[in-house]
Amino acid sequence: MNWQGKRVTVAGLGVSGIPAARVLRGLGAEVTVVNDGDDERSRTQAAELEKLGVTVRLGDGDTLPAGTELIVTAPGWRPGKPLFTAAAAAGVEIWGDVELAWRLRGPDAAPWLAVTGTNGKTTTVRMLASILTAAGLRTAAVGNIGVSLLDAVAGEETYDVLAVELSSYQLHWAPSVRAHSAAVLNLAPDHLDWHGSMEAYAADKGRVYEGNRIACVYNAADPATEDLVRAADVEEGCRAIGFTLGTPGPSQLGVVDGILVDRAFVENRRDQAQELAHVTDVDPPAPHNIANALAAAALARAFGVAPTAVRDGLRAFRPDPHRIERVPAAGDVTYIDDSKATNTHAAEASLAAYDPIVWIAGGLAKGATFDDLVSGAAKRLRAVVLIGADRALIREALARHAPEVPVVDLDRTDTGAMSAAVREAARLAQPGDTVLLAPACASMDMFTNYNKRGEAFADAVRALAAEHA
Repeated sequence: MNWQGKRVTVAGLGVSGIPAARVLRGLGAEVTVVNDGDDERSRTQAAELEKLGVTVRLGDGDTLPAGTELIVTAPGWRPGKPLFTAAAAAGVEIWGDVELAWRLRGPDAAPWLAVTGTNGKTTTVRMLASILTAAGLRTAAVGNIGVSLLDAVAGEETYDVLAVELSSYQLHWAPSVRAHSAAVLNLAPDHLDWHGSMEAYAADKGRVYEGNRIACVYNAADPATEDLVRAADVEEGCRAIGFTLGTPGPSQLGVVDGILVDRAFVENRRDQAQELAHVTDVDPPAPHNIANALAAAALARAFGVAPTAVRDGLRAFRPDPHRIERVPAAGDVTYIDDSKATNTHAAEASLAAYDPIVWIAGGLAKGATFDDLVSGAAKRLRAVVLIGADRALIREALARHAPEVPVVDLDRTDTGAMSAAVREAARLAQPGDTVLLAPACASMDMFTNYNKRGEAFADAVRALAAEHA
C-alpha cells in the first residue's frame, strides 16, 4: 500500500494508538488521532505526536474526521461506537493495530506463533518466548502482553519468530492475520458486554486459527476450543494438536508420571512419546500452569524446536507478578497473590491448586455469576473474606452452596480494605492453610488495576509478618 498522503484516523491514544500514529506518520500518511479523554496525560501524549505532524483531537472520539480513508483503532473501542457506525456508512475500512502490523510485514518477516484464550495468555506467551530463546532463536513476546506488535514489525530489530498474545478485541479487528500456528487455551464467559454474546466472543477468539499453516493447538479438556479448530479455514496439511493434563493420545501433548510428553511431533505418534520436561520444571506447578506450559510447548514443537529447548525454556521462565505468586511470610500459613484472577474462570483454576483455603475475593463482577465457582470450591474453603463493590454476589452464592463456611464481609471499598482483609484471613487461617487472593472480579472499584491490588495484598502480608518477626 502507498501510504504517502493517505488520510488515516487513529482511534485512541495509549499502548496501541501512539505507536500506530508514529508508524503511519513515518510512512507519509496524514494522521489524525481522536480520543475520548482530555486529561493531563492525554494532552502530554498529544503534544508529543503533534511535534511529528500528527493532528490530535481530544474529547471527541465519536466524530469521523472529514476525508478519512482508513481507521486504525485501539482494540478496546467497541464496534457499536458512533465513529465506527459513521465509518461503515462512508465505506471506510477499520483495522486494529494488530491488523496494521500484519499488513506492514515485509516479505521476509518473522512468522507468528499466536496465543489467545480467556485466561493464561500472557503466561503462555512468555513461556513460549523463553522456550524459543532457549532454542537459540531471535524472538520477542509481543501483542496484548503490552509490547506493541507495530514496534516489533516496524523496528530495526530482526526476529526469527514472534510469540504473539492476542485478545478477543484485537482479533475482532484483525481479519487478515494468518499465523504459522496458534492456540486457544480455554473459553469461558468474559467481556460479553463488549462482544454482545458468548457466541460472538468465541467466534472472535476462533479467528486466531484462520489460515494456520502448521498447527491449531486446542485444550482437550475444553471441547469449545476444539470446535473452533473444526470450524477454521486452515491451509492444507495443518494439524489439530491437543494438550491435556492426563495421558495424551496421538497428536496430543500431556502428562505421564509427572513428565510432560509429546505424542504429536514424533515419527510414530501411535507408539512413541517424547519426554519434554518434568512437572517440577514449571514454576509454579499448579494444574492450570502445567496446561499453559503444554500449550507453549506444542507451539514451539510446531515450529521445530528440540525437546531440550522446551525443558530449558520452562526452567528459565519466571511468572509475572500477581499470578499465583507466593508472598514470603512467617509461620505455617502460605500467602498466594493471584490478583490477576479477574474472572471466575481464572479464580476456579487458582482455587483448584490449594487446599484448605482462606479465600479473599470480590471487586467488580462485570456481570459474572458465582454459583458454579463457589459450589466447585466449597470443600476446599476454610473461610472467606469479601471485599469490593460486588461482594454481595459472592456472599449470596456462598450462602447457597457453602453455608457452613465462615464469611467475613468487609463493608468498605477503600484501598485500606486489603490490609483489613489480610488480617481477617490470618486470624481465620490454621497451620497448613493457604490464604489466597483470587478475587474473581476486576479491581477498578478499589484499585487502578490488578497490579495495584496485588501490591496492596503483598504489602499487607509483609507488614503482618514484620509484626510477628
